Amino acid sequence: MNNKQKVLIIDDEKTNLKILSGILKGEVEVILAKDGETGFCKAKELLPDLILLDVIMPKLTGFEVIEKLKNEASTSNIPVIFVTGQLDVQQEEKGLELGACDYIQKPFHVEILKARVRLHLRMAKQRDLLEKLANIDPLTSVANRRLYDQTFDSLWGKAIKQRQIFSLVVIDIDDFKKYNDFFGHAAGDRALEKVATAIAENLSSSNDFLARYGGEEFVALLPNTLACDAIKNMNICLEAVANLKINHDPSAEHEFLTVSLGGVSYLPIVESCQDTLFKIADDMLFKAKVNGKNQVVWQDSVKGS
Repeated sequence: MNNKQKVLIIDDEKTNLKILSGILKGEVEVILAKDGETGFCKAKELLPDLILLDVIMPKLTGFEVIEKLKNEASTSNIPVIFVTGQLDVQQEEKGLELGACDYIQKPFHVEILKARVRLHLRMAKQRDLLEKLANIDPLTSVANRRLYDQTFDSLWGKAIKQRQIFSLVVIDIDDFKKYNDFFGHAAGDRALEKVATAIAENLSSSNDFLARYGGEEFVALLPNTLACDAIKNMNICLEAVANLKINHDPSAEHEFLTVSLGGVSYLPIVESCQDTLFKIADDMLFKAKVNGKNQVVWQDSVKGS
């Protein structure tokens, strides 16, 4: 597997593309684009870790390209270094205001070029790591509430656009307070981690999403999933948790730690919102608890049942 970081070089001069590619190809995966429009398209498709962008180009100038990059959600955070042979104060100021992180002047000084590229790639990797850490629940290693909110908006918007069924599940560990009181919070933390892993590993699609919502409660998003398929998958997850055979407090309803799940399948419309869908699933979870726990209760709003 190629784990090298990717650098996209956008320049209309073949000679510059060849020189820059030759300097960097041993350290990074190099992607070449011979004009601004091609470069912008490759940036959106391949999401490089860094972009080296020529300022003076026909059709789309470097300044126009960076504006397009910064206005596109998927490419807005990619660091851009301008490459130019004519650097003046006004030009440098304009580039930095548009979001460039640095300038490299022609003719190229090989070691300085490499050093600057390494610096900005290292900073990009650190930013990516910090962003990832900000979105992951440190105890269970699944997504946190922050990432859940972002992901819901994205998947819901896609479901509306494509008119796809959308399923949401609220998952709660049964009698978890009793477990914590009996075994202690350290054991509770280990149990939370095991339960989260069991559920995450048994979601049926790579597009499914699991987050820790708070405490012992999780929420799963199952885009483009009919109620019958979602219920089948959630029963598999329920069984996976039961098969962990984590001994429960003797006074709990079940011998081993179990979960209850409440879900809803819905055909999204613009007027519907996250809170409404979550409330329906949460009501189904309450029914699962009342009915004896360790079960899946569902509302198929597509069929109106």
